[in-house]
Amino acid sequence: MNAILRTITTFRICLSIVMLLGLRQAAGAQEIYAGRYKAVFTSVPRKVPTSKTPDGPLAGNGDIGLTLGGNPDKLRFYLGKNDFWRAYPVYPGGGIALPGWLEIDIPALAGAGYYAEQIQDKAEIAARFTKGNLAVSVKTWVSATTNTVVVELGANEACSMQFALKAAEGNTSVNAEGNDAGTHWVTRSFENTPLLAWPSHVAMAVKVIGTKPESGGSVTLTPNSKVTLAVTIYSNHDAKNWKQKAITEAKTMTPATITRLQKDHQGWWAKYWGRSSVQIGDPFLEKYYYASQYLFGATSRAGKFAPGIWGPFITKDSAAWGGDYHLNYNYQAPYWAAYSSNHIDETDNFDKPLLDYMESGKRHAKELLGINGIYYPVGIGPMGLVTTRWPLTADEMEKRYASRENTIDGGLKFLGQKINAVFSVGNMLMRFYSTYDAAYARRVYPYMRECANFWEDYLKFENGRYVIYMDHYNEVMPNLKNKGQWRQLLGDFNSTLSVGLVKMLFKGMIDVSGFLNADQDRREKWEHIVKHMSQFTVREVDGKLSLKGVETSPSPIHSGVEGLARVSIHGLVLPGGVCGPVTDSAFNQVLLSDVGRWKDKMKGPGEWANTLGNGIETCFPAVVRVGYDSDEVMKQLTDRINRQSLPNLWITAEGGGIETLAAVPLTINEMMMQSYEGVIRIFPNWNRRKNARFDHLRAYGAFLVSSGLQEGKIGSVKMLSEAGRPCRIENPWPGHSVQLLRNGKKAEHLSGKVFSFETSRGERLELISH
Repeated sequence: MNAILRTITTFRICLSIVMLLGLRQAAGAQEIYAGRYKAVFTSVPRKVPTSKTPDGPLAGNGDIGLTLGGNPDKLRFYLGKNDFWRAYPVYPGGGIALPGWLEIDIPALAGAGYYAEQIQDKAEIAARFTKGNLAVSVKTWVSATTNTVVVELGANEACSMQFALKAAEGNTSVNAEGNDAGTHWVTRSFENTPLLAWPSHVAMAVKVIGTKPESGGSVTLTPNSKVTLAVTIYSNHDAKNWKQKAITEAKTMTPATITRLQKDHQGWWAKYWGRSSVQIGDPFLEKYYYASQYLFGATSRAGKFAPGIWGPFITKDSAAWGGDYHLNYNYQAPYWAAYSSNHIDETDNFDKPLLDYMESGKRHAKELLGINGIYYPVGIGPMGLVTTRWPLTADEMEKRYASRENTIDGGLKFLGQKINAVFSVGNMLMRFYSTYDAAYARRVYPYMRECANFWEDYLKFENGRYVIYMDHYNEVMPNLKNKGQWRQLLGDFNSTLSVGLVKMLFKGMIDVSGFLNADQDRREKWEHIVKHMSQFTVREVDGKLSLKGVETSPSPIHSGVEGLARVSIHGLVLPGGVCGPVTDSAFNQVLLSDVGRWKDKMKGPGEWANTLGNGIETCFPAVVRVGYDSDEVMKQLTDRINRQSLPNLWITAEGGGIETLAAVPLTINEMMMQSYEGVIRIFPNWNRRKNARFDHLRAYGAFLVSSGLQEGKIGSVKMLSEAGRPCRIENPWPGHSVQLLRNGKKAEHLSGKVFSFETSRGERLELISH
């Protein structure tokens, strides 16, 4: 870490992110080119504001998100916050809400040239706008450690600017504003409205540092000087005195305060980048790898509300799907790369909304299905909020869904799916296996046990196997497209999604209960379920076996043989983790054969795996896990990014937002190292003719693993055992014996295809080929 910090002080930050990330270049490694790890904008953002993913420069601290929009003469700094919701249960109308924005108007820049950089190692936005001889610089960042946004402005010639802090209005919000000793403040509140689950309040306050503003918020920028605007943002979920806290912190801001905040901010991000790194010799994919890691770090933070579909980058109240927690993969997927990337802290907010909804989930299971356990609708929010009730009136139901029946499933949207609660167990197990943290296991075990209670009751044991009725591969619901006619599509039997996730659940229950020494009397039943769960359905197509998504279904689509696809992958591979080359090599060949047919369905570049709508974060890493050619995966991933991504390096999908941030990091991580089948594999799916390196990727068993590949040879493999778990690792050098070093001292000699050895907590291990 000291070497990393020395690097920061030696090189220009925007050129040094590779060193900051701790990448140790091997001899002959590719030169680091300027700008590879930043996003550059040469035109005004076109998708700000938007109900989906914005295309402007972005900065955030995992709670507050800043999106830069507007023209040079009318800049708009949109300020989103993960915990500011209109807690209304019906979409549209409820969901995450926009606190407001900071306006900066500089009339002299009308028609000016636009240039901005999203500098990811420092987590800041630097912009320069020029018109004739006038050049105005703007630097802005969201403090990583406080609820503060900083905007710094400078100019080479005198010019006037006007600023204003605005709270968004409408949708039943109550707004106020005022001035306290020169500090302007605004508030926005949702309260005293029927059906609101809880009130939400947010306050923003702004102070000018470096000059005294004139009346009306006018400021003169002069050469060789800097004007700083500090904006503080607090909600009632941050503090009981949310309004006064925002005002007081803004009022007390000084140049020294800003300097201290910036030092803490840069220190936080230095630690973030130091947690892991990869080097693959592909500048394009590396750029998106680290951009995705940056955007996730700006989106999610321990101790804060979990991010919804668009994270904190909200620029309109009307966020698509309410910006909620969609539980049939959208909510879970953004976290998937964080586990192997060793960003565990950023996943710590994931479980709370799920735990908060448990009492409602138990009630749904009892009242709607007459069974035990928890039963979750498709969409929830924080603090026990449901976000997916059908419209409250039959007229509104008919308008939106072509049916007047707004009491389906008690008025909640389950959409024919029973797996919404168990889907999240995949993330819980990823973190558990990655850390073996007993406190974490105890925290989520009650949730997992309620999922087990549900499925023990819901499963049917027929003809020597457990089967699943009426849990659907896709959402089934009335809508305008089917003219409100939907019940004829109900009746899926043994969906691959259901079978896979339920098998994952009970395998996990056996492991976690054993770790916690809990529910010993139930493990025999759980083992019986795992052993006798229905097999995945395959059929022969053109002389080759192919996966069938549903064993039987009334759906014309699912009655056929579709082969491996996104939804099946969720049950089988990611997050299911119940299939793979180690688990069942014969079935894995079926999946590989299906992936080989994906090209046949393409009409143009970027369409491989059919991920333009959804699924880039699912399909690409999954096919790496099952062993599809890595060079082809990288080519197709590059084409997909080129087909649909934004200047801020956010890879977009029509049906979701921050979920795509997992796509590139997880795909590359799985090429470098895999551990999900109980054995660590080094460069398991990588072209050995290409140099590569990874440092401190996190493996199941709570191991931090580092290794490199140079000129076709794997160097040593270094590991830190965090939990003292037994280690199983595939021999990185087949046919060669291996020396194991423990804390730098020679220990055992290992041989064979797979090594197994005990470790101690905190022990440093190294494998060296003879």
